Amino acid sequence: MSLGVNNIPYKTCSYSCIYCQLGRTLNLTVGRGEFFDWRDIVGEVVEYFRGLGGGVDYITFVPDGEPLLDKSIGREIEWIKRETSTPIAVLTNASLLYLDEARSDLQEADLVSLKVDAVSEDVWRTVNRPHPTLKLERILEGVVEFARGFKGTIITETMLVRKFNDGGVELEKIAEFLRELSPRKAYIAIPVRPPAESFVLPPEASKLVEAHEIFKRRLGEDRVELLNLPEPPPPSAKGDPAAWLLSVTSVHPLKLEYAAGSLRHVVEDPEKLIAELERQGLIKIVEYSGARFIVRWFREQQKQ
Repeated sequence: MSLGVNNIPYKTCSYSCIYCQLGRTLNLTVGRGEFFDWRDIVGEVVEYFRGLGGGVDYITFVPDGEPLLDKSIGREIEWIKRETSTPIAVLTNASLLYLDEARSDLQEADLVSLKVDAVSEDVWRTVNRPHPTLKLERILEGVVEFARGFKGTIITETMLVRKFNDGGVELEKIAEFLRELSPRKAYIAIPVRPPAESFVLPPEASKLVEAHEIFKRRLGEDRVELLNLPEPPPPSAKGDPAAWLLSVTSVHPLKLEYAAGSLRHVVEDPEKLIAELERQGLIKIVEYSGARFIVRWFREQQKQ
């Protein structure tokens, strides 16, 4: 069980990955700043955590962008741990780990997830679409340096996209690099939610098997896991049904059938509520891989 923390404004990131479930990056940047008052973040997390009565395994920084763009994240981690005595996890695309201060900010975390989708320059630029000032070689060096000095748990995630980074040569290179990091677990993921670009597709089943075998040979079978199934239905909606749905879908697209099922516990006609939110332009219904998803729709997106 994880309590998620969103410390970055919507789609402020150093990457604009072709598969991102939140769409294209609106503010492509590598400039670290204080987007919110760090005291407000700590206060809200602690208040919500206490309202839950504890009961979570991690408090996780998993924002709508790159968490390390927040220059106060180290302070936030320190104070949240002090106030809750709960392990802290951070999910980062790793692009800023060439910076000494970014590596330092993560030292008090208990678990860090590092994204490694490619280790070849052309593949990396095509899949992750990084800020133009970023250099892959420097990033990979920073990731290795961080892994060598970090005392907590490291896991990695590699998102495979059909015909982009699922070839055997690139998979071998990625697996070899991951071995140098010695992660507790290397996760292989595929797009299961509507991506930023319509041409993004999950790999063929044979490619998933090949990827798993390559990673297994390099890292060991117990350290490799496939994340190739859609997420289970969310728990029942709580509080105001419209606010709940907008909150959930602002973090990730939600299957229409799951949303209706969860909302039935708090509203008589979920389909009517969903239709009204769509009419207001607050959500959109999209189709992907034979399923219908609800996507949160923001004014910035509507202007594009």
